[in-house]
Amino acid sequence: MLITIITLVLAAAGFVWGRIRADIVALIALLVLMLAGVITTQEALSGFSNPIVIMMIGLFIVGGAIFNTGLAKMLGARLSKLGGGNPLRLFLVVVLATGIIGGFVSNTGTVALMLPIVVSMAAASGASVSRFLMPLAFASSIGGMLTLIGTPPNLVIAEAWEEYGGEPLSMFSFLPSGLVCLVVGTLLLIPMSKWLVRKDRKAENAGATGSRSLARIVEEYNLNSDLWRIDVPASSPVSGLSLGALSLRANYGLDVLELRMEEWSSLLRNVSQEAPTAGSVIDAGDVLFVRGPREEAQRFAADYGLNMSATGANLRFYDIGLAEIVPLPDSAILKETIAELDFRKRFNINILGVRRGGKYIIRNIGDVAVRKGDVLLVQGTWQSISEISKDTKDWVVLGQPESQASQVTIDYKAPVAAGIMLCMIAALVMGVVPAVTAVLAAAVAMILTGCFRNVADAYKTINWESVVLIGAMMPMSFALEKTGVSEAVSSSLVSFLGAAGPHWLMAGIYFTTSLLTLFISNTATAVLMAPIAVQSAVAYGVSPLPMLFAVTFGASLCFMSPFSTPPNALVMPAGQYTFTDYIKAGAPLQIILGIVMIFVIPLLFPFR
Repeated sequence: MLITIITLVLAAAGFVWGRIRADIVALIALLVLMLAGVITTQEALSGFSNPIVIMMIGLFIVGGAIFNTGLAKMLGARLSKLGGGNPLRLFLVVVLATGIIGGFVSNTGTVALMLPIVVSMAAASGASVSRFLMPLAFASSIGGMLTLIGTPPNLVIAEAWEEYGGEPLSMFSFLPSGLVCLVVGTLLLIPMSKWLVRKDRKAENAGATGSRSLARIVEEYNLNSDLWRIDVPASSPVSGLSLGALSLRANYGLDVLELRMEEWSSLLRNVSQEAPTAGSVIDAGDVLFVRGPREEAQRFAADYGLNMSATGANLRFYDIGLAEIVPLPDSAILKETIAELDFRKRFNINILGVRRGGKYIIRNIGDVAVRKGDVLLVQGTWQSISEISKDTKDWVVLGQPESQASQVTIDYKAPVAAGIMLCMIAALVMGVVPAVTAVLAAAVAMILTGCFRNVADAYKTINWESVVLIGAMMPMSFALEKTGVSEAVSSSLVSFLGAAGPHWLMAGIYFTTSLLTLFISNTATAVLMAPIAVQSAVAYGVSPLPMLFAVTFGASLCFMSPFSTPPNALVMPAGQYTFTDYIKAGAPLQIILGIVMIFVIPLLFPFR
């Protein structure tokens, strides 16, 4: 027992200290308990096979797809519109929407779905994301108290109540007490959230790197000016010809910047792009994006029976991208003309422009000789750009092509991502399959339907720090139970406070549960405390139901630790929070809500 207590106290101290990452602290604590023989190897590793941990991994992928397809940005824009630009109204929209969703979807699932949406919303409104994410996690836990299925502890106490012989709890037996909790919690979070506001370090870092977005590069080089979309119908004689055979630059003064293929397969839309070369073959249904005088583009379209869009077009970067390269002072390409370099043939890369000083050269660049200090704008597949970035002898590629490629929004897949997300939510609400099955199915569907560029991008969305943190902390329940710590602490507190009256007995049960949840999962705490609550109520001669409600509220409304609930851990890295941030904002909320619920629960569920 002593080893377990010392290990948990030191682990808590390590979390507060913050010099070592939280997941490493949790692993060290787990290793100590394992080496001391308090828990077996199988018990120590059981957390990593727990359905909640597996579900977290799937939810990271689902959330990443929502962000990757631009769905998060669209939904964030809707939330921002509801907020009307008012920070307080925006905050209320986030908290209340999260709370309501949390009543029907697991709090972990709610946060994973809302997190990318809220990040996009905060970025669009210029607000600090740190003000929203921790309240988002707290609101999801509070919202879980609205319904029977909102959080696992609710199901635990419902089962304990039925085993005692009580009437089964309905879906909305929790609603009155949950609404009180949501209203009070929201009012408390309004001032407390301001304590979390900081200048986001990610934004500072982004500014410090000097890297520019693709949209910014397109704007600087004015690539969308005189850019036209031309569709190739099946009847056009262009179908089957190569771009080299058309000689568009010689005959019309046009440059082809993109060759896009759009296909519809059932309800799925697939888009693929090709960086144009002389050998690129045009097929019926393809789309050409050409740059040049409008009159010449119209003449080309008329000569070959093509359909030209009446308005200008915009470049997209799904399979192909842009990058800038800077020739080194002793580079072999200096004094060579763009035509002589022949990047298209050597690297499957097109040179679209030259930045020289404050000027941008994008017209007739074939005869432009490369000088020291020039910056070349190149276009090609992301793979080709990544390949030339490895050549450090003659040039340096600005930015990180692989990172830029993973950040490109696959917006045409947004409807697919939305459909998968809605199906997952429906499955979670109706309970047709286990929650972990629904989430994993959604994650796999996101990958198979192309909501990610590749599987590697999907894996990059998983925050392994959060996964390891929760997986390592879950087995702590075995240590507390096997050594008798939980039972000793709970029994002594209940016996001491029970003599003072039922409210004090409830307070003892509530805050004992709340204390244990700081170290083990809320579900494990509810399982441990539910029978103690029933036995204490029977011995005292009151109804066990209010005591059981004290257990589920105490287990679920735990905010002062990043690992007490999965939602708290999920938002920790994204919000750049420290352990002390949770104590600063979570401790007052946890204590005040506890006091409120100790008086509210007996009004709704009387002792006698």
